[in-house]
Amino acid sequence: MAPTQDALYADIDLALSWSERDLPERERTKHVHRLHPYLGKFVPQLVEAMLERYFRPGQRVLDPFAGSGTTLVQALESGLDATGVDIAAFNCLLMGVKTRAYNLFALEKDIRAALSSQGESCEPSIYVDSWYAPQAAEELLAFRSLVDGYEHADVLRVVLARAARSARRTKHFDLDFPHAPQVGEYWCHKHKRVCRPVETASQFLRRYSLDTLARIKEFSRARGRGREAEVLHGDAREAALPPCAGIVTSPPYPGLIDYHEQHRCAYELLGLEDRRAAELGAAERGTSRAAIQAYADGIAEILARCAETLPLRAPVVIVVDDRRDLYPGILEAAGLRLEDRYRRHVNRRTGRRAGEFFEDVLVARVG
Repeated sequence: MAPTQDALYADIDLALSWSERDLPERERTKHVHRLHPYLGKFVPQLVEAMLERYFRPGQRVLDPFAGSGTTLVQALESGLDATGVDIAAFNCLLMGVKTRAYNLFALEKDIRAALSSQGESCEPSIYVDSWYAPQAAEELLAFRSLVDGYEHADVLRVVLARAARSARRTKHFDLDFPHAPQVGEYWCHKHKRVCRPVETASQFLRRYSLDTLARIKEFSRARGRGREAEVLHGDAREAALPPCAGIVTSPPYPGLIDYHEQHRCAYELLGLEDRRAAELGAAERGTSRAAIQAYADGIAEILARCAETLPLRAPVVIVVDDRRDLYPGILEAAGLRLEDRYRRHVNRRTGRRAGEFFEDVLVARVG
Protein backbone atom coordinates (compact mmCIF):
# COMPACT_ATOMS: atom_id res chain seq x y z
CA MET A 1 0.00 0.00 0.00
CA ALA A 2 1.37 3.44 -0.93
CA PRO A 3 2.05 5.79 1.98
CA THR A 4 -0.40 8.61 2.58
CA GLN A 5 0.61 12.20 1.94
CA ASP A 6 0.71 12.80 5.72
CA ALA A 7 3.11 9.88 6.13
CA LEU A 8 5.30 11.07 3.29
CA TYR A 9 5.62 14.52 4.83
CA ALA A 10 5.92 13.46 8.48
CA ASP A 11 9.74 13.46 8.50
CA ILE A 12 10.57 16.28 6.11
CA ASP A 13 11.38 19.96 6.50
CA LEU A 14 8.39 21.82 5.08
CA ALA A 15 10.33 25.10 4.96
CA LEU A 16 12.63 23.50 2.37
CA SER A 17 9.96 21.55 0.47
CA TRP A 18 7.79 23.28 -2.10
CA SER A 19 4.73 22.03 -3.93
CA GLU A 20 4.33 22.51 -7.66
CA ARG A 21 1.71 25.17 -6.91
CA ASP A 22 4.06 27.07 -4.57
CA LEU A 23 7.12 26.70 -6.78
CA PRO A 24 6.17 26.06 -10.42
CA GLU A 25 8.69 24.94 -13.00
CA ARG A 26 9.05 28.43 -14.52
CA GLU A 27 10.37 29.73 -11.16
CA ARG A 28 12.65 26.75 -10.58
CA THR A 29 14.27 27.54 -13.94
CA LYS A 30 14.31 31.33 -13.69
CA HIS A 31 16.65 33.45 -15.84
CA VAL A 32 20.00 31.74 -16.62
CA HIS A 33 19.16 28.53 -14.75
CA ARG A 34 17.37 27.48 -17.95
CA LEU A 35 20.17 28.21 -20.43
CA HIS A 36 20.67 24.47 -20.96
CA PRO A 37 18.99 21.33 -19.54
CA TYR A 38 21.02 19.63 -16.82
CA LEU A 39 19.98 16.55 -14.88
CA GLY A 40 20.75 16.35 -11.19
CA LYS A 41 20.85 20.05 -10.36
CA PHE A 42 19.23 21.36 -7.19
CA VAL A 43 16.60 24.08 -7.26
CA PRO A 44 17.91 27.66 -6.90
CA GLN A 45 15.37 28.45 -4.18
CA LEU A 46 16.99 25.83 -1.93
CA VAL A 47 20.43 27.34 -2.52
CA GLU A 48 18.99 30.79 -1.85
CA ALA A 49 17.58 29.59 1.48
CA MET A 50 20.92 28.04 2.51
CA LEU A 51 22.88 31.13 1.57
CA GLU A 52 20.49 33.30 3.58
CA ARG A 53 20.79 31.03 6.64
CA TYR A 54 24.55 30.55 6.71
CA PHE A 55 26.27 33.38 4.79
CA ARG A 56 26.48 37.16 4.72
CA PRO A 57 26.53 39.39 1.64
CA GLY A 58 30.07 40.08 0.48
CA GLN A 59 31.42 36.66 1.52
CA ARG A 60 32.66 34.04 -0.93
CA VAL A 61 31.02 30.61 -1.19
CA LEU A 62 32.70 27.52 -2.64
CA ASP A 63 31.10 24.70 -4.64
CA PRO A 64 33.62 21.89 -5.33
CA PHE A 65 31.03 19.94 -7.39
CA ALA A 66 29.70 22.95 -9.26
CA GLY A 67 27.87 21.17 -12.11
CA SER A 68 25.67 23.62 -13.98
CA GLY A 69 26.52 26.49 -11.61
CA THR A 70 23.37 26.81 -9.49
CA THR A 71 25.35 27.80 -6.38
CA LEU A 72 27.38 30.36 -8.31
CA VAL A 73 24.35 31.98 -9.93
CA GLN A 74 22.42 32.19 -6.66
CA ALA A 75 25.47 33.52 -4.82
CA LEU A 76 25.69 36.39 -7.30
CA GLU A 77 21.97 37.05 -6.91
CA SER A 78 22.34 36.99 -3.10
CA GLY A 79 25.19 39.50 -3.08
CA LEU A 80 28.05 37.01 -2.60
CA ASP A 81 31.10 36.06 -4.61
CA ALA A 82 31.54 32.41 -5.58
CA THR A 83 34.07 29.86 -6.76
CA GLY A 84 32.96 26.71 -8.56
CA VAL A 85 35.11 23.70 -9.47
CA ASP A 86 34.17 20.99 -11.96
CA ILE A 87 36.10 18.45 -13.98
CA ALA A 88 33.67 18.44 -16.93
CA ALA A 89 34.52 20.88 -19.72
CA PHE A 90 30.91 21.48 -20.74
CA ASN A 91 29.88 22.23 -17.16
CA CYS A 92 32.59 24.88 -16.91
CA LEU A 93 31.59 26.37 -20.26
CA LEU A 94 27.97 26.58 -19.10
CA MET A 95 28.88 28.09 -15.71
CA GLY A 96 31.07 30.72 -17.33
CA VAL A 97 28.29 31.79 -19.69
CA LYS A 98 25.75 31.95 -16.87
CA THR A 99 27.86 34.01 -14.47
CA ARG A 100 29.86 36.34 -16.72
CA ALA A 101 29.07 40.07 -16.66
CA TYR A 102 28.17 41.25 -20.18
CA ASN A 103 27.97 44.36 -22.27
CA LEU A 104 24.39 43.58 -23.24
CA PHE A 105 24.45 45.76 -26.35
CA ALA A 106 27.52 43.95 -27.71
CA LEU A 107 26.05 40.55 -26.76
CA GLU A 108 22.79 41.20 -28.60
CA LYS A 109 24.71 42.45 -31.63
CA ASP A 110 26.73 39.22 -31.78
CA ILE A 111 23.72 36.94 -31.33
CA ARG A 112 21.64 38.65 -33.99
CA ALA A 113 24.60 38.78 -36.37
CA ALA A 114 25.21 35.06 -35.98
CA LEU A 115 21.55 34.31 -36.65
CA SER A 116 21.57 36.33 -39.87
CA SER A 117 24.89 35.01 -41.18
CA GLN A 118 25.47 32.09 -43.51
CA GLY A 119 28.08 29.73 -42.18
CA GLU A 120 29.92 27.06 -44.12
CA SER A 121 28.94 23.46 -43.55
CA CYS A 122 31.56 20.74 -43.49
CA GLU A 123 31.80 16.97 -43.62
CA PRO A 124 29.90 15.58 -40.61
CA SER A 125 31.53 13.24 -38.13
CA ILE A 126 30.24 9.71 -37.63
CA TYR A 127 28.32 10.91 -34.56
CA VAL A 128 26.68 13.85 -36.37
CA ASP A 129 25.86 11.75 -39.42
CA SER A 130 24.17 9.12 -37.22
CA TRP A 131 22.25 11.35 -34.83
CA TYR A 132 21.02 14.16 -37.10
CA ALA A 133 18.93 14.36 -40.25
CA PRO A 134 20.98 15.73 -43.19
CA GLN A 135 19.49 19.23 -43.09
CA ALA A 136 19.77 19.48 -39.31
CA ALA A 137 23.41 18.41 -39.46
CA GLU A 138 24.15 20.97 -42.18
CA GLU A 139 22.53 23.80 -40.16
CA LEU A 140 24.32 22.90 -36.93
CA LEU A 141 27.72 22.59 -38.61
CA ALA A 142 27.21 25.88 -40.45
CA PHE A 143 26.42 27.65 -37.16
CA ARG A 144 29.46 26.05 -35.54
CA SER A 145 31.67 27.43 -38.31
CA LEU A 146 30.60 30.97 -37.34
CA VAL A 147 31.07 30.77 -33.59
CA ASP A 148 34.80 31.44 -33.23
CA GLY A 149 34.51 34.74 -35.09
CA TYR A 150 32.48 36.44 -32.37
CA GLU A 151 33.47 38.07 -29.09
CA HIS A 152 30.74 36.13 -27.28
CA ALA A 153 31.70 32.78 -28.77
CA ASP A 154 31.00 30.87 -25.54
CA VAL A 155 27.40 32.08 -25.45
CA LEU A 156 26.94 30.89 -29.03
CA ARG A 157 28.52 27.54 -28.12
CA VAL A 158 25.92 27.00 -25.40
CA VAL A 159 23.15 27.95 -27.85
CA LEU A 160 24.56 25.43 -30.34
CA ALA A 161 24.74 22.70 -27.68
CA ARG A 162 21.15 23.32 -26.62
CA ALA A 163 19.91 23.31 -30.21
CA ALA A 164 21.88 20.15 -30.97
CA ARG A 165 20.28 18.39 -28.01
CA SER A 166 16.79 19.19 -29.31
CA ALA A 167 17.55 18.43 -32.96
CA ARG A 168 18.81 14.87 -32.46
CA ARG A 169 17.10 11.91 -34.06
CA THR A 170 15.43 10.79 -30.88
CA LYS A 171 12.01 10.35 -29.36
CA HIS A 172 10.55 13.54 -27.89
CA PHE A 173 10.18 11.98 -24.45
CA ASP A 174 13.69 10.49 -24.43
CA LEU A 175 15.95 13.52 -24.78
CA ASP A 176 18.02 12.87 -21.64
CA PHE A 177 19.82 9.65 -22.55
CA PRO A 178 18.74 8.33 -25.97
CA HIS A 179 20.25 4.92 -26.66
CA ALA A 180 20.04 4.81 -30.44
CA PRO A 181 19.01 7.17 -33.27
CA GLN A 182 15.29 7.13 -34.06
CA VAL A 183 14.81 7.40 -37.82
CA GLY A 184 11.16 6.49 -38.28
CA GLU A 185 7.72 7.14 -36.85
CA TYR A 186 6.98 6.15 -33.24
CA TRP A 187 4.25 6.45 -30.65
CA CYS A 188 5.09 9.53 -28.58
CA HIS A 189 4.28 9.29 -24.86
CA LYS A 190 4.78 13.05 -24.53
CA HIS A 191 2.32 14.13 -27.23
CA LYS A 192 0.05 11.04 -27.15
CA ARG A 193 0.23 10.58 -30.90
CA VAL A 194 2.48 9.27 -33.65
CA CYS A 195 5.52 11.53 -34.12
CA ARG A 196 8.65 11.65 -36.25
CA PRO A 197 12.16 12.84 -35.30
CA VAL A 198 12.90 16.44 -36.25
CA GLU A 199 14.52 17.10 -39.62
CA THR A 200 15.91 20.61 -39.11
CA ALA A 201 17.81 22.59 -36.44
CA SER A 202 17.37 26.20 -37.57
CA GLN A 203 14.21 26.68 -35.51
CA PHE A 204 16.05 25.62 -32.35
CA LEU A 205 19.05 27.83 -33.09
CA ARG A 206 16.81 30.88 -33.44
CA ARG A 207 14.57 30.05 -30.47
CA TYR A 208 17.43 29.36 -28.09
CA SER A 209 19.52 32.32 -29.28
CA LEU A 210 16.74 34.76 -28.42
CA ASP A 211 15.83 32.90 -25.22
CA THR A 212 19.46 32.96 -24.06
CA LEU A 213 19.71 36.69 -24.72
CA ALA A 214 16.50 37.36 -22.78
CA ARG A 215 17.61 35.23 -19.81
CA ILE A 216 21.06 36.83 -19.59
CA LYS A 217 19.41 40.26 -19.65
CA GLU A 218 17.04 39.18 -16.87
CA PHE A 219 19.89 37.89 -14.71
CA SER A 220 21.93 41.04 -15.27
CA ARG A 221 19.18 42.93 -13.44
CA ALA A 222 19.03 40.38 -10.59
CA ARG A 223 22.73 39.88 -9.80
CA GLY A 224 24.42 41.81 -7.01
CA ARG A 225 26.43 44.83 -8.08
CA GLY A 226 30.18 44.21 -8.13
CA ARG A 227 29.95 40.51 -7.31
CA GLU A 228 31.95 37.96 -9.31
CA ALA A 229 32.13 34.22 -9.86
CA GLU A 230 35.27 32.21 -10.56
CA VAL A 231 35.05 28.95 -12.52
CA LEU A 232 37.90 26.44 -12.11
CA HIS A 233 38.07 23.59 -14.62
CA GLY A 234 39.73 20.70 -12.86
CA ASP A 235 39.73 18.28 -9.94
CA ALA A 236 38.84 19.89 -6.60
CA ARG A 237 41.55 17.77 -5.00
CA GLU A 238 44.15 19.63 -7.05
CA ALA A 239 42.68 23.05 -7.91
CA ALA A 240 44.09 26.21 -6.33
CA LEU A 241 41.18 27.17 -4.08
CA PRO A 242 40.79 30.74 -2.80
CA PRO A 243 39.81 31.50 0.82
CA CYS A 244 36.05 31.06 1.20
CA ALA A 245 33.51 31.49 4.01
CA GLY A 246 31.91 28.08 3.49
CA ILE A 247 30.55 25.53 1.05
CA VAL A 248 27.18 24.93 -0.60
CA THR A 249 27.24 21.94 -2.92
CA SER A 250 25.34 18.99 -4.35
CA PRO A 251 27.79 16.14 -5.05
CA PRO A 252 27.05 13.58 -7.77
CA TYR A 253 24.98 10.59 -6.70
CA PRO A 254 26.80 7.26 -7.03
CA GLY A 255 25.87 5.24 -10.08
CA LEU A 256 23.02 7.46 -11.29
CA ILE A 257 24.16 9.98 -13.91
CA ASP A 258 27.07 10.02 -16.36
CA TYR A 259 27.62 13.76 -16.53
CA HIS A 260 29.71 13.57 -19.71
CA GLU A 261 27.31 11.30 -21.59
CA GLN A 262 24.43 13.60 -20.62
CA HIS A 263 25.99 16.29 -22.86
CA ARG A 264 27.50 14.02 -25.49
CA CYS A 265 26.28 16.14 -28.40
CA ALA A 266 28.03 19.22 -26.95
CA TYR A 267 31.33 17.35 -26.61
CA GLU A 268 31.05 16.04 -30.17
CA LEU A 269 30.04 19.30 -31.87
CA LEU A 270 32.26 21.64 -29.84
CA GLY A 271 35.31 19.41 -29.65
CA LEU A 272 35.49 19.61 -25.86
CA GLU A 273 37.92 17.48 -23.91
CA ASP A 274 36.20 14.42 -22.45
CA ARG A 275 37.65 13.81 -18.99
CA ARG A 276 35.14 11.25 -17.72
CA ALA A 277 38.00 8.86 -16.92
CA ALA A 278 39.13 11.34 -14.27
CA GLU A 279 35.66 11.77 -12.73
CA LEU A 280 35.05 10.82 -9.13
CA GLY A 281 34.68 7.05 -8.92
CA ALA A 282 35.50 6.52 -12.61
CA ALA A 283 37.69 3.52 -11.82
CA GLU A 284 34.76 1.75 -10.12
CA ARG A 285 31.52 2.82 -11.81
CA GLY A 286 28.11 1.53 -10.78
CA THR A 287 26.68 0.59 -7.41
CA SER A 288 28.87 -2.35 -6.38
CA ARG A 289 30.34 -2.33 -2.88
CA ALA A 290 33.74 -1.33 -4.30
CA ALA A 291 32.20 1.48 -6.36
CA ILE A 292 30.29 2.88 -3.38
CA GLN A 293 33.42 2.77 -1.22
CA ALA A 294 35.46 4.51 -3.92
CA TYR A 295 32.75 7.18 -4.16
CA ALA A 296 32.72 7.74 -0.38
CA ASP A 297 36.52 7.93 -0.22
CA GLY A 298 36.64 10.41 -3.09
CA ILE A 299 33.97 12.71 -1.62
CA ALA A 300 35.70 12.64 1.78
CA GLU A 301 39.06 13.49 0.21
CA ILE A 302 37.61 16.47 -1.66
CA LEU A 303 35.72 17.81 1.37
CA ALA A 304 38.82 17.45 3.54
CA ARG A 305 40.89 19.37 0.99
CA CYS A 306 38.28 22.13 0.75
CA ALA A 307 37.96 22.36 4.54
CA GLU A 308 41.64 23.32 4.69
CA THR A 309 40.76 26.62 2.99
CA LEU A 310 37.84 27.43 5.32
CA PRO A 311 37.84 29.19 8.70
CA LEU A 312 36.97 27.38 11.91
CA ARG A 313 33.21 26.78 12.27
CA ALA A 314 32.62 27.51 8.59
CA PRO A 315 29.37 25.96 7.28
CA VAL A 316 29.49 23.07 4.82
CA VAL A 317 26.03 22.58 3.29
CA ILE A 318 25.57 19.40 1.25
CA VAL A 319 22.41 18.52 -0.69
CA VAL A 320 22.35 14.84 -1.60
CA ASP A 321 20.08 11.83 -1.84
CA ASP A 322 21.80 9.95 0.98
CA ARG A 323 19.64 6.83 0.72
CA ARG A 324 22.63 4.67 1.65
CA ASP A 325 23.43 6.79 4.74
CA LEU A 326 27.01 7.30 3.55
CA TYR A 327 27.48 10.91 4.55
CA PRO A 328 27.88 10.65 8.34
CA GLY A 329 30.94 8.49 7.65
CA ILE A 330 32.10 10.73 4.79
CA LEU A 331 31.91 13.84 6.96
CA GLU A 332 33.75 12.17 9.81
CA ALA A 333 36.51 11.02 7.44
CA ALA A 334 36.77 14.60 6.11
CA GLY A 335 37.15 16.01 9.62
CA LEU A 336 33.77 17.75 9.55
CA ARG A 337 31.17 17.74 12.29
CA LEU A 338 27.54 17.12 11.32
CA GLU A 339 25.34 19.79 12.91
CA ASP A 340 21.93 19.41 11.25
CA ARG A 341 20.22 17.06 8.83
CA TYR A 342 17.03 18.02 7.00
CA ARG A 343 14.88 15.83 4.77
CA ARG A 344 13.08 17.53 1.89
CA HIS A 345 10.56 16.53 -0.74
CA VAL A 346 11.56 17.24 -4.33
CA ASN A 347 9.06 18.37 -6.94
CA ARG A 348 8.20 15.78 -9.59
CA ARG A 349 10.86 15.84 -12.28
CA THR A 350 10.19 16.28 -15.99
CA GLY A 351 10.26 13.41 -18.46
CA ARG A 352 8.82 9.97 -17.73
CA ARG A 353 10.24 9.58 -14.23
CA ALA A 354 7.52 9.05 -11.64
CA GLY A 355 7.16 8.41 -7.93
CA GLU A 356 8.08 10.39 -4.86
CA PHE A 357 11.62 11.73 -4.59
CA PHE A 358 13.42 12.99 -1.51
CA GLU A 359 16.85 14.34 -0.67
CA ASP A 360 18.82 15.32 2.41
CA VAL A 361 20.29 18.69 3.34
CA LEU A 362 23.30 18.13 5.59
CA VAL A 363 24.89 21.01 7.48
CA ALA A 364 28.35 20.35 8.87
CA ARG A 365 30.97 22.58 10.46
CA VAL A 366 34.73 22.80 10.16
CA GLY A 367 36.49 21.85 13.39
